Amino acid sequence: MLETGIRGEAKEVVSESNSAQAMKSGELKVYATPSMIALMEQAAYKSVAAELEEGKGTVGTLMNVSHISATPLGMEVTAKSELVEIDRKRLVFKVEAFDERGRIGEGTHERFVIDNEKFQEKANNK
Repeated sequence: MLETGIRGEAKEVVSESNSAQAMKSGELKVYATPSMIALMEQAAYKSVAAELEEGKGTVGTLMNVSHISATPLGMEVTAKSELVEIDRKRLVFKVEAFDERGRIGEGTHERFVIDNEKFQEKANNK
């Protein structure tokens, strides 16, 4: 059952493949903002997946975050999420990201509960 307070976490090591240079979001070999956002989404969607009915899932619809500190190659990044609001099918998460030295990102993330099969079918028929 979905209820506020559900927490999630996801981790990855900064590598060339998730760097700003590889993600085409910059020229440097530091953790890319798109990679941080994806990790935050992973923490959020996985945190609620087991609480949903069979065949249901969530899709991300809004991300409002600040990337406040650069992280070099080789460091581990941890994204954390907390479900802070439920409005029917709309879920709002507080998200944060940390490297081994401290907070590197923070913000909010919105997801909607969907029927996986119907959603996929609608997307395929576009």
